[in-house]
Amino acid sequence: MTKHIGIVAVSPEGAALCHRQIFRHASALLDPSDHPVVSVHNLPLARYVVAVKAGDWRAVGSMLRESADVLAGCGAEFCFTPDNAVQHGVHLAEVSSPIPWLNMTDIVAGSVEDDGRQTVGILGTSVVTRGSAYQTHLGMRGVKAVAPSDEDIDALDSAIYGDLAYGRVTDTAREIMNGVLDRFRERGCDAVILGCSEAPLVIGASSSSIALYNAGDILAERAVREAMHD
Repeated sequence: MTKHIGIVAVSPEGAALCHRQIFRHASALLDPSDHPVVSVHNLPLARYVVAVKAGDWRAVGSMLRESADVLAGCGAEFCFTPDNAVQHGVHLAEVSSPIPWLNMTDIVAGSVEDDGRQTVGILGTSVVTRGSAYQTHLGMRGVKAVAPSDEDIDALDSAIYGDLAYGRVTDTAREIMNGVLDRFRERGCDAVILGCSEAPLVIGASSSSIALYNAGDILAERAVREAMHD
């Protein structure tokens, strides 16, 4: 029997994409009769956005923990959040959590290291690209993390918080993200981490000028493998 997976949803779009990827990986790794049970719990996205922008990580951790408690109550045996912007809060939510957490940034950094990457760009909101959630885990593995320019970060924030987080897929968002990928390549990056759970709505490996690490997809595969583990 596979373990019951819990998704702590922050961005509805990002959580939905990750939920779908879990079952795509399950289809490749498991017999259909063994596909895992997956439960999702969310609190209003606006509450997270306010706390993250204020740097109130205690509030973020408290909200994540509230969802973990609910998921544990309905049978989940471990949980994770595919939302990049709240990863600092995961460390607070883990304290005395009733179920274990998967750490997305550590898992993604491990994939980057396994592929022998040397320099990777981080695409995401200002909290992700200017913060240390990915940078710390990559640096510990000897991988250089590169942030977008200030101008690109402002444009990414506008596209993500203004449209993609609410499922509005626009040509403007697509142009902004593809432009950022091109500039990462020009700056010597050999890959880019999609540190935005909604980014796959507008960009993908088939249309990218540079190798991509889709954080939500990498986490979804690890969740399936964790669910298989005895």
